[in-house]
Amino acid sequence: MIPLSWYLIVAAVLFSVGMFGAISRKNAIAILISIELMLNAVNINILAFWHYHSQTLGYTDLHGMVFAAIVIMAAAAEVAVGLALIIAVYRQRKTVVASEVNVLKG
Repeated sequence: MIPLSWYLIVAAVLFSVGMFGAISRKNAIAILISIELMLNAVNINILAFWHYHSQTLGYTDLHGMVFAAIVIMAAAAEVAVGLALIIAVYRQRKTVVASEVNVLKG
């Protein structure tokens, strides 16, 4: 059985890589991918704690899986809206570099 700490370490590394990517990237699509990495790290934590909790108490409830599925659905909706916004900005400004897009400055 894999200890809980290993899952938490993997999730922390994945979240750190996603945070670094979201902060350091200029491309809006790369920023969106980095945010997805961070959401996947959250899902790893949710499922690891759910598995650890269900193993220690001896019963299996599905609350952890349901919550992870909700996070996955929210991430899919976030990607759909984010890509739609990026495509709309690209059609107007012909760029996806986040620092060059100033929608409020007409």
